[in-house]
Amino acid sequence: MELEESLQRMYNEQLYYADNPSLGVEQELYLEKLFHYNQLPPSKRAEKQALLNEMFAAIGEDCYIETPFHANWGGKHVYFGHHVYANFNLTLVDDCAIRVGNYVMFGPNVTVATGTHPIHPALRQKQAQYNLPVTIEDNVWIGASSVILPGITIGKNSVIGAGSIVTKDIPANVVAVGNPCRVLREISAHDLAYYHKDKKIDM
Repeated sequence: MELEESLQRMYNEQLYYADNPSLGVEQELYLEKLFHYNQLPPSKRAEKQALLNEMFAAIGEDCYIETPFHANWGGKHVYFGHHVYANFNLTLVDDCAIRVGNYVMFGPNVTVATGTHPIHPALRQKQAQYNLPVTIEDNVWIGASSVILPGITIGKNSVIGAGSIVTKDIPANVVAVGNPCRVLREISAHDLAYYHKDKKIDM
């Protein structure tokens, strides 16, 4: 299968075979940039930003990704808004689009996956794969060691508790936790008065 046909199938939720050599060549170009990004010291912030601009499909202002950062297409299919922060070991399985809004925060060891595989082993032996895009809307905070599965949308302002496995869409303006991740409660005026249990916001 030609590169363009494989890429179209990747982007359109169709089954394709990941062992296509032309895909590997294209992918390696982005992985080389990712490798260099991870080798740069924190003081080389301008160089790091320039590499992110090359690697990502789009990235806004004032975004920072701590190293190590992992992405199996090096960010080629990732769209970040403005003011996105990712802590250590962000892993993006970016075989198709991962769209992240503004003011999103990722805790350490978060995984966001778009790539997945058929259940039947005969297809998996052939390296069959399909991809489902992920959308994370504005002002979302994803807690440490959470996993966002393919095809998920997380609504604006919501908080995903640490260690959650997100298997279904999460609405806006809620706190959701667990495996599988479920809505715990809505975000309310109380959260603007107290930052932790009975601790008042005083500044």
